[in-house]
Amino acid sequence: MGGGGQLISVYPEELTFEFELEKPSYCNLKVVNNTEHHVAFKVKTTSPKKYFVRPNTSVVQPWDTCTITVTLQAQKEYPIDMQCKDKFLIQSTKVPPNADIDEIPPDTFNKEGDKVIEELKLRVVYANPAEKESGLTSSRSLKKGSDDLMMLKNSSIEEIQTVQRLREERDATIQQNHQLQRELEMLKRRKNRKRDAGFSLTFAAFAGLIGLLLGFIMNLALSSPPAA
Repeated sequence: MGGGGQLISVYPEELTFEFELEKPSYCNLKVVNNTEHHVAFKVKTTSPKKYFVRPNTSVVQPWDTCTITVTLQAQKEYPIDMQCKDKFLIQSTKVPPNADIDEIPPDTFNKEGDKVIEELKLRVVYANPAEKESGLTSSRSLKKGSDDLMMLKNSSIEEIQTVQRLREERDATIQQNHQLQRELEMLKRRKNRKRDAGFSLTFAAFAGLIGLLLGFIMNLALSSPPAA
């Protein structure tokens, strides 16, 4: 996100420095020329002894861009509550096409006559690398926790599916056992019926044979002559 006017736009709209004791920090600004004219710019700050700005003045060609590197010099103590009240001001104005980038006239940014001078104000923010790392660690921890939760959820779903599948297999096995038992009972009944039928025929044949023998004996007894 950046701030801008009719002549130029600046990205980002605030300068962020990772503040560490005894170490310099850097921040880049991108200046975009929004016009078909040559535009000169100049960078000012409320704390010129704390910052190096390169380039602090330059000319940007039509629709072109320029990168400014701002260096925060090494500091010996932390600011209160890591708050910074420093401000930057970027002035811009149209200049002739033949304007020398290295020798911009000192009065280029004087507000006189009908000259248009645009001004963009940027604030400074100090970031603590330890907090940033802590934030990254926290973010990683949250991501890991989310991943673990997702894995646990997937594992629970798989366990539920496994239990359901085992129940279905158990029910199918029980049904098969019942079917086999019914078939065995039918076979037993058929076998018993055949055995009963065989026994009845044998008994009838045996009874018929006994009847024939008795009839034959009686006939013999009746036909025999009486003794003298």
